[in-house]
Parts: sequence; structure tokens; C-alpha cells
Amino acid sequence: MIFYRKGSERDLYKIPMKDKLHPVMILTHDAGEYLPFLKKLSETGVELTAVPTADAARESYSGQEIILGQPDLVAAVLDDMPEVRWVQSSWAGVTPLIKAGRRDYLLTGVKDVFGHQMAEYVLGYLLARELKIFERLGRQASRSWWSGPSGSLHGKTVGIMGTGSIGRRIARLLKPFGVAITGYSRSGAQVADFDRIFSGRQLTAFLAEPDYLVCVMPDTPGTKHLLDADAFRAMKNHCCLVNIGRGNAVDEQALAAALYAGELDGAVLDVFQQEPLPEDSPLWNAPGLIVTGHVAARSWPKDIAAVFSENYRRYCAGEPLEYLVDFERGY
Repeated sequence: MIFYRKGSERDLYKIPMKDKLHPVMILTHDAGEYLPFLKKLSETGVELTAVPTADAARESYSGQEIILGQPDLVAAVLDDMPEVRWVQSSWAGVTPLIKAGRRDYLLTGVKDVFGHQMAEYVLGYLLARELKIFERLGRQASRSWWSGPSGSLHGKTVGIMGTGSIGRRIARLLKPFGVAITGYSRSGAQVADFDRIFSGRQLTAFLAEPDYLVCVMPDTPGTKHLLDADAFRAMKNHCCLVNIGRGNAVDEQALAAALYAGELDGAVLDVFQQEPLPEDSPLWNAPGLIVTGHVAARSWPKDIAAVFSENYRRYCAGEPLEYLVDFERGY
């Protein structure tokens, strides 16, 4: 049998693999919750070891070449496990593993799992803003009758930074509300559900159009502080930013300054450069800003187990794995 292993370059090459079932280590904080959804694998004789911490992983490791795990925990133990040949991430983002440096193994991500959760998060906050729900709750708390009119998403423009599977899912959910959807990606390639897509060199032109800007960019060197002071000045002063991608895309000091200066009308942030957000961060009290604690999407074991099970079948059959991560690009 064969499997495909990623080399130092982007091409894949074949390496012989023993004709046997391969034991798996599950390394996530909720590792035990994966076992019921991997029951079919265990019934075929696949040995599953579920551990919730890096220390427990080191103690339990017995040469498994496959790990299903969350990137921060796996990155902490990877150097102690030289036999590992494939890591299936339980997160959409794999930054800790990219930064870990080791690249002599296959790394697969997760797609088409988080999109519906993140799209609902975005829609919820956009509607809450248009319907002035938070303001109405504030008025109610002070027993103040207020009949200020609601807004509407209809006729608005939503710009989405990142046109991959999550960005497309957001666009698809918003489209029936009568919004114009623009996108921003490195290539600028046209994809379904977007009215127009801007390429990497057109960032300023892209930022000038949206009433809402949704960022779902991955954490790569090329996305660091894409949204800086110049970017905020290029945006409409009534624009609201929603960031559910990665915290590195936003210059947080510049965002706080832009909100205080009235260059933006609001922001909803679910991801940050440092998590939890430090108590002394200026974002906590910035006008019009809502902080949520990285809750836009959760890695539900049932969903991740389905992705892993299919890739495990492919691995044992010598087929290319789905959602391979390019270490150079970071996604």
C-alpha cells in the first residue's frame, strides 16, 4: 500500500506503507467526546487513544503515526513524536503547527464544517445592528420608551475578505436579504455568490465600498495587519467591521483609534491577537465595539470525526487526503 506524504516542496510523493490498520491518538480538550463518533473505526480494530492534554499525550504515546488533534496541543508535543506522519487538525486554523517548524508530515485541515456556524454569527450581528436590538435593550433597561426606526440589510453592500468555503457560505446566506456582495482574495478569481471580487493589489478600492466588512482571512504573514490605520481611513465612516477569521489581520490599536475618531461606526470582534483579550486592551471600551470570546464556530466532535474518518480511509487506501495544508501558504 502507499500513502502520499508532503515533502519540502509543494509536490507530493509516494512512500510505501505497511498493510495494517494504523493506531490513532486523539489529542483535544474534549478527546473523549470523539470516541462515539469513531466507533466504526474502533470496531474494525483501529486502536484509538484519547487524551485531553499535552502531558497526557506524552505519557500515552506509543509510536502512533496519526494524530487527530487541536493544533496548539499537537504543536506542543510534535517534536517528541518523530513517528508522526499525518496530523488531522480539529480546527479550521492551523497556525500553531505552521509556526512549530516541523514539516516532514502530512497536515490536513477542516473545510465545509464551520461555514454555517460562522455565517449565522455574521447574520445575527448584522441584523442586530440594523434592528438596533442592543440600543433597544439599553432603553428598556432605563424604562425609556423609544420608537426609533430600524434599518435594513436590503440595498447594503457587504464586503467579505476571504472567498474560500467560509466566505462563500456567508455570501450565500446573506444574498437573499438583497445585499450586494463583494469579495477580496489574493488571486481575485471570481467565485459563485459574489457580485465582484477584488485582488490583492486592489485592497483600497475594495474597502471603499462596503457598509459591512466581514473578515475571514487566515493567519499568514501576508495577512498580518491588513486592516491598519490606512485601511480604516479608506472605509466608509458608517461601516461596521466583523472579524471572525484571525486576530492578526487587524491592527487593534489602529482599530480602537479609528472608532474613537469616528472613522468607523462599529465593530464585532470574535478573534484577537492575544486570547483571552487582556484587561488593559483599549478594545474593551472602544465606542461601538462588541467583543465575543472566539465563539463564532466550535469544532463539534461529530463533524470533525466525519472528516477524519474519510481521510483515514483515504490514508489506508493510498489515496490523496482531503484538505491538505500548504505549509508555505499556511492554509
